[in-house]
Amino acid sequence: MDFPGLKLDLSSLGEKNRPDPATRYDLLILGGGPAAMSAAVYAARKMLRVAMIAKDYGGQVAWASEIENYLGFMSISGQELVDRFVEQVKEFKVPVAKGEKVVRVEKGFFVHAESGAVFTGNAVLLATGKRDRPLNVPGEKELVGHGVAYCSTCDAPFYRGKKVAVAGGGNSAFTAALDLLKVDATVTLINFVEGWQADPVMLESAKKHGDRVAYLDQHEVVRIEGTGKVSGVAVRDRRTGEEKQLDVSGIFVEIGLLPNSEPVNGLVDLNDYKEVVIDCFCRTSLEGLFAAGDVTTVPHKQIVISAGEGAKAALSAYDYLTRRGMI
Repeated sequence: MDFPGLKLDLSSLGEKNRPDPATRYDLLILGGGPAAMSAAVYAARKMLRVAMIAKDYGGQVAWASEIENYLGFMSISGQELVDRFVEQVKEFKVPVAKGEKVVRVEKGFFVHAESGAVFTGNAVLLATGKRDRPLNVPGEKELVGHGVAYCSTCDAPFYRGKKVAVAGGGNSAFTAALDLLKVDATVTLINFVEGWQADPVMLESAKKHGDRVAYLDQHEVVRIEGTGKVSGVAVRDRRTGEEKQLDVSGIFVEIGLLPNSEPVNGLVDLNDYKEVVIDCFCRTSLEGLFAAGDVTTVPHKQIVISAGEGAKAALSAYDYLTRRGMI
């Protein structure tokens, strides 16, 4: 694979070193985020025949404007951190099926991609992460990373003293609001349905901040405005139909996350949120199928946790393959 420094053309990665569908790999890693890339490094260091199948690289990390809580970097953009991860993975010449979306995993193991390609392995490591549930309103996609944010842990410090909107009415929305309040931001919470769904302790914590928090119940975001960066948010009262403008510097979308567990639905145990149930060794309910990162039941969806879980899952897969004489 050709990696011209840190400013990588991610669309071309893997084109010169793609997995061979005719090869049965020791381990197939599904995903391209921190868990998957960490797993690839550890699996390669164990001399496994390993291949990655990834629709894209970085996942949610690439969307973060700045990251200040990943060990080793005081501050780094999400894209640059992704580039650093990929730069390290490429040193081990791991074959990568870039641009392939996995649609189904069968026992055996056979991994089916949307393109029709089928890859086989003695073990599989699912690290497909989660995707943010978007608002799907005008301006959202265009301003991601420029005022539209999905991670308060990553991005709240950049809104110190500013006016910010938070879309959502549950625990994640109130967590984002509290993160913003800690940096002296003024917050407007926008709740689509009637009644706030956050735990009482979260509601009470927000109320302690008085008029620094505004509550718009039964309102919907209809438009995010701005050229180059967010300058405002248009909301509509769902009871009256009245529309008004909020002058804010950013909006945090906290209306839930969707785990990318569809390829193993019906194959392994999932919880009520469709997350893959794993044990402390990253084992799923199906022998030989491991999972790591945000797609799993492991709490606290953070980059450093996903990277650690990916390493652990790769080592568990190595132990599994060794005990069964497959390598």
